[in-house]
Amino acid sequence: MQHTHDLIGIGFGPSNVALAIALQEHRGAHARAPQAFFIERQPAFAWHPHMLLGQSHMQISFLKDLATLRNPQSRFTFLNYLHEQGRLPDFINLKSFYPSRHEFNDYLGWAARQFDGCCAYGEEVFEVLPEPGPGGTVERLRVRSRNAAGRVQERLARHLIVGVGGTARIPEVFRGLQGEPRVFHSSTYLRDIARQGDARSIAIIGAGQSAAEIFMDLQGRAHAPEVDWVMRARAIRPADDSPFVNEIFNAEYTDYMFGRSGTEREALLREYAHTNYAVADLELIQQVFKVFYEQRVAGGRRLRMLRQHEVRAARADDSGVFFTLFDCERGEEQTVRYDAAVLATGYERAAHRDVLAPLAEYLGDFTVDRDYRVRTAPHFKPAIFLQGACESSHGLSDTLLSVTAVRTGEIREALAAVLPPAHEPLRTRGVPGHGHAPETAVRQDAEEAAQLRVA
Repeated sequence: MQHTHDLIGIGFGPSNVALAIALQEHRGAHARAPQAFFIERQPAFAWHPHMLLGQSHMQISFLKDLATLRNPQSRFTFLNYLHEQGRLPDFINLKSFYPSRHEFNDYLGWAARQFDGCCAYGEEVFEVLPEPGPGGTVERLRVRSRNAAGRVQERLARHLIVGVGGTARIPEVFRGLQGEPRVFHSSTYLRDIARQGDARSIAIIGAGQSAAEIFMDLQGRAHAPEVDWVMRARAIRPADDSPFVNEIFNAEYTDYMFGRSGTEREALLREYAHTNYAVADLELIQQVFKVFYEQRVAGGRRLRMLRQHEVRAARADDSGVFFTLFDCERGEEQTVRYDAAVLATGYERAAHRDVLAPLAEYLGDFTVDRDYRVRTAPHFKPAIFLQGACESSHGLSDTLLSVTAVRTGEIREALAAVLPPAHEPLRTRGVPGHGHAPETAVRQDAEEAAQLRVA
């Protein structure tokens, strides 16, 4: 008989790593934990790897890490990571709440590696199927994933948690260029800009943090490309991170948001959108302004900020990429040729709907409870939880790290209510007192290998 996991997690980014931590710590306190397994499409842990730019830093406090706000005594806090790396005194001397993105990525990877025994990397889940039970009920789920070689793996789960993050938002005008290697989204920036050689003219589309960071990276490159920064806005707006506004990212605000009507929630999201969308850090904006000022002093023209401009058409041929730009202020239109273009156009949060499509008849409109559990038909027994896909009901913090630690604690409690006592611990590597997980993982993987077949 095929092994059934108590819980399978789709994706092993920060949200599901934080859940693995919460489950492990629950076991430490209660001598048991759900038997959980995670599936991650990347070959190893990586957090926005193609936006790890040289001078980029976190936009939220290091205290909003994977554990602190849920359990400040956790060994998985950012401070304990610094302690184990021997850098805690030096970090204190930085006098900053905002580590570099490189360092925070290293912290997240450090935490993820301690759960290698319960994660299959290099597999992409492409569908989740219902497993029928007696009387027309659905008792379990069949999770199907595919590795880089095209082999399909099937696993059974009593419950499921989906934490797949966002996918690139490509505006309609650019969709005809999908697959064009000279036009790419900011999420793959470092990889794809390296493939452009010494591109002499580059366009950036967008007006948020990613666009500003990419502009600063491009303007300082050794081969000094010409850069057009194209935006519909009149100016780059600073993110509002003032103390009273920042209260919307507190865990307690989630209760307030969830308790509002649909109309009130929409109004709140609009009111506070300037904290997270189409905005940039004030310090970064000042750096951008200084670059343009120094160009004016030198009499240069290499860098342009095309404000109130819309891309009305986009095409590409062997000679380059062509954007038809409409100047909304002057009412004029022109077509400009570029060697490459970066779309800093944000993210969508709908990937969970695609992977769960075979379960659509049981999931309705994907409405979730306060504990992030999708409301399902009565005869559908598995609990399905969503991480990072509940902004419309739980608030702007849902897609950010701000409430991750607290949210995983809430999901852990909801899981405890639907799971029988576990017979196996959550497998980890390198956690004192918890054995050596890889051997256990190898034995189980050998059992699961019997389910492999070629797609």
